[in-house]
Amino acid sequence: MLRQELDRERQRRMELEQKVQEALKARTEEQTAQLPPRSQAQVANGADRRGQGLCPRMQKWFFEKFGEYVEDFRFQPEESAVETEEPLSARRLTENMRRLKRGARPVTSFVKNLSALSDWYSVYTSAIAFTVYVNAVWHGWAIPMFLFLAILRLSLNYLIARGWRIQWSIVPEVSEVAEPAKEDLTVSEKFQLVLDVAQKAQNLFGKMADILEKIKNLFMWVQPEITQKLYVALWAAFLASCFFPYRLVGLALGLYAGIKFFLIDFIFKRCPRLRAKYDTPYIIWKGLPTDPQLKERSTANASRRTASSRSCVSSAPASLSKDEDACRFHSTKKGNFHEIFNLTENERPLAACENGWRCCLINRDRKMPTDYIRNGLLYVTENYLCFESSKSGSSKRNKVIKLVDITDIQKYKVLSVLPGSGMGIAVSTPSTQKPLVFGAMVHRDEAFETILSQYVKITAAAAPGGDS
Repeated sequence: MLRQELDRERQRRMELEQKVQEALKARTEEQTAQLPPRSQAQVANGADRRGQGLCPRMQKWFFEKFGEYVEDFRFQPEESAVETEEPLSARRLTENMRRLKRGARPVTSFVKNLSALSDWYSVYTSAIAFTVYVNAVWHGWAIPMFLFLAILRLSLNYLIARGWRIQWSIVPEVSEVAEPAKEDLTVSEKFQLVLDVAQKAQNLFGKMADILEKIKNLFMWVQPEITQKLYVALWAAFLASCFFPYRLVGLALGLYAGIKFFLIDFIFKRCPRLRAKYDTPYIIWKGLPTDPQLKERSTANASRRTASSRSCVSSAPASLSKDEDACRFHSTKKGNFHEIFNLTENERPLAACENGWRCCLINRDRKMPTDYIRNGLLYVTENYLCFESSKSGSSKRNKVIKLVDITDIQKYKVLSVLPGSGMGIAVSTPSTQKPLVFGAMVHRDEAFETILSQYVKITAAAAPGGDS
């Protein structure tokens, strides 16, 4: 029994070994059958990997060569940078004014040299420049000549920067004494410095505004008779450029510019009356109005219309002269001048103060604050000194002083702690215990000279021997 069981177990084990060998043989046959397709797949995968490795290398080479230029064309949102404003400083203000003056020095020097050429400051230099210019224009070398002059100027500037002492100027340059910068300024010095800088800035901005407003009004047909001349000239230039060769047009313009600059302007500057009659560019520029002048004209026209409507109702005497009729229509912001101050119709402001000087009247005889200081405008007529209060009300707030009643007139400084001679005018009369002060006047010196000259004229005429 045991032997039979052992034989059975041995036979089962042999069958299992045979089945395992058959299974291993069959697996090896399957692997050998699938080996060629797998090798082909491996070759294809290798080619793909080589292709994928080549593309990053191309991208890297392209980025190294042209990446910087590509980044320049990338759109980015614009950043709005807020500039920090510096606080007001007297030292910084002085430094900026000096920087502006130094920066504008080459431009002003260039303008002075051009003006000296036109004025024949140096006869030989102007004659040589005129001859060279006309010869260059005649042969068509005007543009090369100006380019050569620019190159020569840059070359001289290079030598000057290297330490050479070269002066290429018709007008001798005057070296200004540099003011030593003060470290500590008193309050009065700072206040005076701010006033000086503000006055210079006011005058500079006023001149720039006048130029820009005149150019604007020229192109906006504010003065049609002036703009019409420019319109006709532009049409003539357009037609000439269409029908004539450019060489001929350039020759004509170049010769005209040279003769105008070197000869005609020289004659006009020496003969002002001739210039006022025949210098067309000068007449056009002087005839162009600024915006304040246009505003004054509109106000004057409105007042004239109002005055003419009144004069139609009340008949005027036939014996009135033109001057008397013109002074009738002169008015202030509140009405006719002679009606405001209860004067005769022949009293009107002088030409220097036609619009009045803005100031404040300080009456030191009064104790009430409302009567002590009044803001308004100061006028000078042939016989009177008139102050018009800016506050609306009766004419009692206005002040009229006869010039012959003035006992003393002098410049006045309201605050003694401030430097300079002040911004006021003190007028003494017999009716006031203390002088009347017209203070806070920006154009104090001009007003003082006008009032003083008219005062001297009136007192001299009123003197006992003045009529003889």
